Order: sequence, then C-alpha cells, then structure tokens
Amino acid sequence: MIQTPYLLFLGDAPDMLAAKVAIGIRDWRPDNAVGQFRMDGCKADLGLTDMSLAEAKAAGAKTLVIGVANRGGVISQAWKKVLVEALEEGFDLASGLHNLLRDEEDLAAVARATGRTLHDVRVPSVKFPIANGEKRTGKRCLAVGTDCSVGKMYTAMAMDAEMRQRGMKSTFRATGQTGILITGDGIPLDAVVADFMAGSVEWLSPDNDPDHWDLLEGQGSLFHVSYSGVTMALIHGGQPDALILCHEPTREHMRGLPGYTPPSLETLRDTALPLARVANPECEVIAISVNTQHMDEAEARAYCAETAARMGLPTTDPYRFGAGALVDALAAQ
Repeated sequence: MIQTPYLLFLGDAPDMLAAKVAIGIRDWRPDNAVGQFRMDGCKADLGLTDMSLAEAKAAGAKTLVIGVANRGGVISQAWKKVLVEALEEGFDLASGLHNLLRDEEDLAAVARATGRTLHDVRVPSVKFPIANGEKRTGKRCLAVGTDCSVGKMYTAMAMDAEMRQRGMKSTFRATGQTGILITGDGIPLDAVVADFMAGSVEWLSPDNDPDHWDLLEGQGSLFHVSYSGVTMALIHGGQPDALILCHEPTREHMRGLPGYTPPSLETLRDTALPLARVANPECEVIAISVNTQHMDEAEARAYCAETAARMGLPTTDPYRFGAGALVDALAAQ
C-alpha cells in the first residue's frame, strides 16, 4: 500500500493541464495532500503550500507522488536530483508514468540503500483474460469525451459521491494513474497489452446486483489519434448501459495535436453510441458533462443551458454545480 499523506511533486510542469494527477488528488483526497513541491520554471500551482522536502517530512508526508502527466509519461532527468534527495530524506516515491521508477537504475539503487519503496501504479498486477463479450449483471456508466483531459474522471467521481449520498449502489472503477492513486484500486488500462484491454475492463466490472452502477473512469477519446485505443476498450469491455458525453468548450485543438480540431458533441454522440451498441444494444446517451473551468459562472450556466436545449439532454458541470442532474438521468434508466 502507498503510504499517505503525500507531497505532490509538480516538477517543471509547463501548465496546469500537465499536473492533472496532482490536481485530482488535491480535489478528491485533500487530506492526503500535505503540500506541493515545484522546481524552477514550473507553471502549475495547486494553491497548496510550497514545501521543501524537509518541511514536508516535518509535516508528516510519507510519499512523494509524481503529480505530472507529461506526453509519453517520461521521468525527466531534470527531476532526478529531487527524487534521489526524497529517497534519502525517507520518502517513498509513487508514479503513474509509463517510464517506471523501478527501471531507473540510479533511483532503484538509492531505494535499496535507503530501504524505501518505489510504487509504479501503471504496472498491471493481474493476468487479464481476452474479452468474451458476455453480458454481465448490474449496470454500467461510461463517460466519453470530445478530447483527452476534459473531465471524464471528475464526472464519474462526482456522480459516485452523489449516488452514495442518496443511498444508491455505486462503485467508481479507476482505469488510470490518477484514479488509482486517489482510490488505491483499479487497472492501469493504457499499460495493458492491447489484446487484453477490453478483457481487463470486463474483469474490473464483474457481475453485480441488478440495481448497482459501476461508474467506469473514461480514458482518451475516440477522436484523439494518439489515445483512441483505450476508449474503444472501455466501450466494448465496459458494455455500458449509459454514456455521458464530456466536453471542454474553450479548447481550440485536441490536446497535444495542434492540427486537429475537437469534434462537436453531436459528432461524439453519433460516433460513440453505435460503437457502444455493438456490445450492448440497449445503451443510451443520457446526459452531458461540461468542463467549465475556464468560464465565469454566468458563461458556464449559459453554455450548459444552450447545450441542453440544443441536444435535448441534461447538461451540467458536475464538479462546479453538482452531479444531481446526471444522477437523475442515470436513475431514470
């Protein structure tokens, strides 16, 4: 188990979007976030106390979590001095990057010498089956996005919290590094061998009570040429009964792809639903989740209202305005 609380390492993150792992921990497990560590040139700020390693240790932090999700998931050489010093100060290290801590010989040597633990959460710990497509009991909801990093995980977590408050049967199923670090459980879907990705989602969301909802953490986007494969695995392996469309309306191009424009919500609906009905003919698009973080409140409410009228679906920002409308739509299924 990864020891808490955490010192969240932001390194030299170029913007807030790159710090999405740390942001997720701050927002959903604030008691586990003692402070933040930023290097020179860091453009991200979580609003937490900036701490040195010594200050964080004195405040009770036990694990330095790499809270940056850079393109390619690489452990930067520029970070190494801090990571080594953290091990020597008595911290464990945790990372969800593709570039594994354990594969860095210098870090592994220091961890052995200091008796500290390296946690690589993006390493599958189960031998997953190939998907069989058999119908499972219980219900499943999946958020799909017009792009990566538009709020799919936040949508599922906000809905899970609202459903639990209402006494509904609900489980958030983490499929990525941030969700796993927040909940302590799940599958690192993008690290699973391709032939077994859909099967891993079936394994993650087994038979359950007829009125139980699994809220599957969405990944990637069908329209992102770099990361569409994980989305397809969730759509077919998850066999969702309900889809929620996620969108960030101020984005001018796909994340990391300046030459690609995000699709409309209509295009997302008309693409995702037929694909979902391959595995579950009863699937429906039930609501829209909008990430309005770059809008003021009046703009956000106006955009949600216009979208709801245009699409004929309940529309809200579940993190900003609450997930009630989305859960109402789910309860009606």
